[in-house]
Amino acid sequence: MSEPRAQAGASAEAVSLADEAESPWAPRRPGSLTRRVLPIVLALGLLGFVLLRIDFGSFAEALARVDHVGFVAFTTLWLAALLVWDGFGSYIAYRSIARGVGLWDLVLYRSASYLPGLLNYHVSQGFLTYVLSRLGGVPIPRMAGATLLSYAGWFGCLLGCVAIALPLAGQRFGYSVGIVLAGLAYLGLIASRPKLFARSSLLAPLFEAGLSGHAVALAARFPHFAWLVLGHWVALAFFGVRVPALDALVELPILLVVSTLPITPQGFGTRDAVAGAFFAKLAPGATEEERLAQVAACTTSWGVLLTLLSFVLGLVAMRFVNQRLGLRAEGKWRIGEASKPGASPGQGG
Repeated sequence: MSEPRAQAGASAEAVSLADEAESPWAPRRPGSLTRRVLPIVLALGLLGFVLLRIDFGSFAEALARVDHVGFVAFTTLWLAALLVWDGFGSYIAYRSIARGVGLWDLVLYRSASYLPGLLNYHVSQGFLTYVLSRLGGVPIPRMAGATLLSYAGWFGCLLGCVAIALPLAGQRFGYSVGIVLAGLAYLGLIASRPKLFARSSLLAPLFEAGLSGHAVALAARFPHFAWLVLGHWVALAFFGVRVPALDALVELPILLVVSTLPITPQGFGTRDAVAGAFFAKLAPGATEEERLAQVAACTTSWGVLLTLLSFVLGLVAMRFVNQRLGLRAEGKWRIGEASKPGASPGQGG
């Protein structure tokens, strides 16, 4: 083999190995058995804790009594609309970094992320970050900065909702003051643009967005957040659990956060335990066990149905995303020109 050809072969092999090492789907060395098994054990333990406290007759009756067609139809339509709102919020957060990406591109990538998201919501966020980085030719740390902006919009909606609802629901006003002060401290940091943080590839997109960019990200994320809260509220109502609006605005955001904690797959167990603690008092039934059974029937059926729908949706979308990743590896696909630091049109503090 000639020397130039050997060098070219070595370079190609190095690129291939680098791509494989970078890919989250590349084969990995077996990790800790505890790390892989613990979330499943924890989920089963929490589910067992919930099921041991319910009346199984009431649980079966609730599952049999619910409007099956209506519940499945509502959940399917709700998930489809949620995907669009989620894609829109993500598009606004990523558009200045993943230059050239379109709204429906984000909806496709977000759909595919629902497949790894069966493990946990934050895994789906990592997958979305990776896909946009590869397709856009943007370093992963910088794309992850756009993911942080998306998170900022999400937590802004969540904390703002809770801060407003707490005093209206009769809770101590000091809680709301603490939430507002924490938010103002974060925005003050963004406005001051300390060089130590602003020069970081990971954090730079937050400072490039500035105050106005954060406001836009929050506004774009609000429909997604509101639709999530509404969906859980209606799902509970299907099983006769009527949650007052103010209680829903305080407790459902907390349930959403707990469900996304990276400690159990798909929030199974954590969602059921917290929902029982919050909403059993509002469920129909003569005893505590019967009321807990109504809530458990809702959370388990809701979780299983969403898991099945997300699996099908993610599996279909993943095929198209893998095609684009393959074309990108061949140099035949790119979502747009990689953004440059400091270039965030329509944003700035």
